[in-house]
Amino acid sequence: MKQIITTNRLILRELTLSDSFSFFLLNKNPNNIKYTGDVAFTSLNESEQFLKNYKEYKKNGFGRWAVIRKQDYKFIGWCGLKKVNDEIDLGFRFYEEYWNLGYATESAIGVVNYAFDTLRLEKIVARCNLNNIASQRVIEKVGFKFKEQKDHHGISNALIYILQKSR
Repeated sequence: MKQIITTNRLILRELTLSDSFSFFLLNKNPNNIKYTGDVAFTSLNESEQFLKNYKEYKKNGFGRWAVIRKQDYKFIGWCGLKKVNDEIDLGFRFYEEYWNLGYATESAIGVVNYAFDTLRLEKIVARCNLNNIASQRVIEKVGFKFKEQKDHHGISNALIYILQKSR
């Protein structure tokens, strides 16, 4: 299990098969996927198969990372990067009981810093549904600037944000 990023309260590491149950529960809550266009896993086996077949780390050198709370080493969600066509997308998802505690913002800042400083990326995109006010706040706190609104990859009324590396 490869640790990628540490922040004041969090460790971001590669997802592993041992995360299957936590990953299943995270994706099973309809509130967690309400605005994403994703479909909930129907079984633990489905979550296991997803993680077994998750090749983003080898393919792109990055991916979505497990977010672990330092104080108790509990899996509380994921945050990370995903290659979508020719763009690199920032995404995050947390258990509902950890919303509004700053974990999404803290992990997203860590990911953005890693993307620019370590991966040497020049631009990152973030997307969220128009009605997902909490995600909009996180994206804007991290420094992304609004670009446009359009339907995108299963997200209707998606707000598209861009963050350029400052020179």
